[in-house]
Amino acid sequence: MTMQQIDTLATLYAQSLLELAEDAGGQEKMLELADELEQVSELLAGERDLRTLFSTPVIDEETRAGLIRRVFENRVTDLLLRFMLVLNANDRLGHFDSIQAAYDQMVQDAFGRIEVDVIAAITLDDATLARISERIKTALGKEPVLHPSVDESIIGGLQLRIGDRLLDGSVATRLRRLGDQLRVNGGHAIRTETNRFMEDSA
Repeated sequence: MTMQQIDTLATLYAQSLLELAEDAGGQEKMLELADELEQVSELLAGERDLRTLFSTPVIDEETRAGLIRRVFENRVTDLLLRFMLVLNANDRLGHFDSIQAAYDQMVQDAFGRIEVDVIAAITLDDATLARISERIKTALGKEPVLHPSVDESIIGGLQLRIGDRLLDGSVATRLRRLGDQLRVNGGHAIRTETNRFMEDSA
């Protein structure tokens, strides 16, 4: 899970879309649209030509609308297609990623969920992820949606990213902190022990 910056404009559009989705089909439609928005956002991240279509000022509104219909019609719900056309008409397609992030956050809040990136040095099995999920649920009172990933550089332990907070229990970080403590306190400790030895030897 990549965190996008959410601005006021994105929040307003996301709120409007959430209300439309709720009116169109309640919670099921809200979740369906969240999945579609995420898929389109991931597609934009991987397809340079498509991202250019969404952001370039060279293409006029009418031409861009035609291209959007050609690419997305019958591939996304009619509600999302109409929403993208509204963004195009208002020159707001460049805000798509932040709107997606804002919408996703609103859906998670509505369903009492919270997104959590779980970073480990190895691939975690289902049982371990279930224990992590239960502990987070107990601590926060929300149903966590876990996004596990592997980063061998942390050596061991876990990093949990919840919103803009990073809970770092990795071995690499603990070793770094230990090294910092030794650099700060080590010289003083050595001098203290040396002085004590000299006094005891006198």
